[in-house]
Amino acid sequence: PSQLNAHPHLDCHRRIAVVHNGIIENYGELRAELEARGHRFLSETDSEVLAHLVEEEYGGDLLQAVARALARVRGSFALGAMAAPEPRRLVAARRHSPLVVGIGEDETLLASDCPAFLPYTREALFLEEDEVALLTPGSCAVYRLSDLEPVERSPQTITWSAAQAEKGGFKHFMLKEIYEQPTALRETVAGRLVERGGGVALEGLEPMAQALKGASRLVLLACGTSWHAGLVARYWMEELAGVPVQVELASEFRYSRIPLDPSVAVVAISQSGETADTLAGMRKARERGCPLVAVCNVVGSTMTREADATLYTHAGPEIGVASTKAFTSQLGILYLMALHLAHLRAGLAPDRAREEAEGLLATAHLLEEGLLGWHQRAREVAERFHHAKDFLFLGRDLLYPVALEGALKLKEISYIHAEGYAAGEMKHGPIALIDGDMPVLSLVAPGPVWEKSLANVEEVRSRKGRVICVAQEGDRAAAELAEELIEVPSGIPYRFQPFAYTVPLQLLAYEAAVMKGCDVDQPRNLAKSVTVE
Repeated sequence: PSQLNAHPHLDCHRRIAVVHNGIIENYGELRAELEARGHRFLSETDSEVLAHLVEEEYGGDLLQAVARALARVRGSFALGAMAAPEPRRLVAARRHSPLVVGIGEDETLLASDCPAFLPYTREALFLEEDEVALLTPGSCAVYRLSDLEPVERSPQTITWSAAQAEKGGFKHFMLKEIYEQPTALRETVAGRLVERGGGVALEGLEPMAQALKGASRLVLLACGTSWHAGLVARYWMEELAGVPVQVELASEFRYSRIPLDPSVAVVAISQSGETADTLAGMRKARERGCPLVAVCNVVGSTMTREADATLYTHAGPEIGVASTKAFTSQLGILYLMALHLAHLRAGLAPDRAREEAEGLLATAHLLEEGLLGWHQRAREVAERFHHAKDFLFLGRDLLYPVALEGALKLKEISYIHAEGYAAGEMKHGPIALIDGDMPVLSLVAPGPVWEKSLANVEEVRSRKGRVICVAQEGDRAAAELAEELIEVPSGIPYRFQPFAYTVPLQLLAYEAAVMKGCDVDQPRNLAKSVTVE
């Protein structure tokens, strides 16, 4: 935000340089102490405190100085520090914020996430909580932060390449990743189908079979888009497996008084596996003895290391800040988990589970067929409505979370104020906003709430709202009510509708943002992984 607050931060004598991601909670107290001892601060950021703390402890050994300085710190940090007298040594340390070391040939690299160094190496060494590392051009040694005892740690090989993180001819990473969703869904599902005897193989859940079978309830824990995936999964898990499910915002859950005990299984969902609030929620659940499952896209991330079992999505690297293919892959793996739970708890036959999972592969094919047409229609709708100041998204049942996700996508990349609502709640407040300037996007799908959804559209029209409908092909009732219509293929089973209805909303948000001249891949004020509270 400003040059003054930009990293690296230096000590008083410009001998110590520090870069830091995180929050120093006792920053005010430490700064007052340091200033009283004559230290001169140049910035307003809490990170500068670290440079001065290391300065006070430095006696020629940077590793020792960083360890002693961090013993005085409360909060979170992913830190890199250098000292002028030791130019070929870099010290790294982490607590509650991600940090990974790349092991190259005669070079060692430090980053918050692997894509930064993939052009140079695919060998990654992930630092754990309260660890410190000493990097030289040819080596990396890891120690416990508390006492500098050595820690044995082997690097992991990252299976996706730097080329996968490039745009591949698309104008933006986000658009590329929208188009990659059929492939990402196939990658998540296909390798988990059992050839002989049918069924779904979720090898990551094998250690959890008894805990999941006997769980009194499930708590799905997530933030943002991942939370929306959890809301969809709740419908599937309750219907197929008959298990009570709560879906909790991690930022609220970590401070809540929700009763927890070892009979409650907690499923944490995060693309990066480094989301600070979700990790804090996991640690709270761990203290109460809850078994923990992680749903994650990044191998070796903090969440996967702290969980009892991990289900990996196979979305590949997602570079755009606004999540797209990660959401679709999360839906895919959570549906497979619902089938697994149904087998454990309700006796779902393996051949029936495989048949259901194959429906996901058929859905991936429909997404692939629909992308170009949806993109064209999204561009046309965005042309009419990208100047709107407000947007309302309405959905019911399985499509209510999709309405939330569509509104989130529009607001985060186009900066149009958008709200997602359960359509049945419209009369409890939002209907007051509807007038001739208000675009209202309604998700209408055949199924148990089709007539109710059409009734909501009628209510919007009667108040002169600008109706945009996403509906299945051949839905004449929806077509007659809509000012603009985006069609999804007919015949999609009701349980798979969230996949098909999500993609047009992503494309609408993308096109609106492009037409407004917004930075699609790096929206203002947002980060890909929220690694601080």
